[in-house]
Amino acid sequence: MSWMVLERTSVKLYKPYYTTAKRCFELILCLILIPILVPIGLIIALAIRLDSPGPIFFVQDRVGKGGRIFKMIKFRTMHQNLNKDTHQLFMKAFVNGTAKEKEGQKTFKPFSASDVTFVGRILRKTSLDELPQLINVFKGEMSLVGPRPNVVWEVEEYRGWHKERLEVLPGITGLAQVRGRSCISFDRIVEYDIEYVEKQSLKLDLLIIWWTISSVLFGRGAH
Repeated sequence: MSWMVLERTSVKLYKPYYTTAKRCFELILCLILIPILVPIGLIIALAIRLDSPGPIFFVQDRVGKGGRIFKMIKFRTMHQNLNKDTHQLFMKAFVNGTAKEKEGQKTFKPFSASDVTFVGRILRKTSLDELPQLINVFKGEMSLVGPRPNVVWEVEEYRGWHKERLEVLPGITGLAQVRGRSCISFDRIVEYDIEYVEKQSLKLDLLIIWWTISSVLFGRGAH
């Protein structure tokens, strides 16, 4: 696909030690968390299986660094056999800046509450649905911190400057997530992502991780 050959809209120089240090930190953290998260993951998997029919995991092609496609993994939080066309139309409109909030809501969401399973609502509220993405981090397809990865048909709607967010590995969390992802426009999300690309450092990564944990604990920015 032609859009996958991305033209760089800016030139940014990165210190080699940062990328190496970040990768080492993430691998060490993943190894430390495995004994803790595996039992939690098994409990979540059982809860999903008992709650609603369908697979335990949701696997979807996403666009990563430099336009490379990878399969992102999440715990399934929604019912099966939903109308995906409606979701796709909404998200394309969101990227283009023409999506409208639903009446009575202050967030941009392509689905209704009834589309999400009972267990799914808990997982989304606590962000535990994102845990399997540690596999993507371990494989080097994602990072703990970075812009959230979009699906192919969303990236096809990008304007030129939007592609700057593809200059780094996508993340499980990011600057836009801790600053109210569900309540802001796509252009604003990209502005935060570009701000991260320009200012990225281990200190900023640790701050974003801390802000993410705080948001989960106090229930802010749940999606």
